[in-house]
Amino acid sequence: MVYADWLPGLGLLTIIDHGDGYMSLYGHNQRLFKAVGERVTAGDTIAAVGDTGGRSRPELYFEIRKGGKPMDPRKWFSKPAPER
Repeated sequence: MVYADWLPGLGLLTIIDHGDGYMSLYGHNQRLFKAVGERVTAGDTIAAVGDTGGRSRPELYFEIRKGGKPMDPRKWFSKPAPER
């Protein structure tokens, strides 16, 4: 975990460094369960979704970055999104 704090516009934000220049960002959290410097492994609960950062309802902001640049996160998911 490289960031776990308030960021204007994204509310309570947590950032995980995955190595090789990859980072994942999770914003608008209600509560953070991991602190900067703590190790995160698959299956760990890192936060509870909330409505911080100016949201009118609970939602999750999710982003993947490579070398500091945002990228399309869809290739990181093994299953397609459910049909509505």
